[in-house]
Amino acid sequence: MVVLKQESQYAKANEHSFSRFTMQIEQGIPVLSKWLIFNRFKFVASKGIKLGPAFLLTRQVILTGGSIVGDMAPYQAFAIGGLGSVRGYGEGAVGSGRSCLVANTEVTFPLSKMLEGSVFLDCGTDLGSGRLVPGNPAMRQGKPGSGVGFGYGLRFKSPLGHFQVDYAINAFQQKTLYFGVTNLAS
Repeated sequence: MVVLKQESQYAKANEHSFSRFTMQIEQGIPVLSKWLIFNRFKFVASKGIKLGPAFLLTRQVILTGGSIVGDMAPYQAFAIGGLGSVRGYGEGAVGSGRSCLVANTEVTFPLSKMLEGSVFLDCGTDLGSGRLVPGNPAMRQGKPGSGVGFGYGLRFKSPLGHFQVDYAINAFQQKTLYFGVTNLAS
């Protein structure tokens, strides 16, 4: 199989706000007639604004979605749930679908020069497409297909990297603690 991938990005920022939009398209072209043929697209849009007279608060909204058209293998399904999508759930525990839509909103506020606090609300859905994945793994694993998580966290920015701790509660009152490290210095 030959997979062609195209990614386009748009970004705009100033001292008061930022906007980003990313679009990815993958086209699977079979070499043999028995191989899969598919088209998968994914978009991410985010908007952040500084709030308050001293610009102490930052509000960020991220909308992510995608869909697969054509043949697909179950492992290609969009996994919904976890740190990268709906916090409060395990990775992929909300759903596995041919399509998905995830919204994340977060407000961050400074606690010190290198430490920020955050409050967030995440929600996601497979848009009812979990049953369209070959073998219906979402139903077999008891995934709800949609979910909501909310919580709070800390962001520590050091010269070594950025460290993140989030505490999230999902719609079933289950609690999850997440740890993340980004921008590591080499």
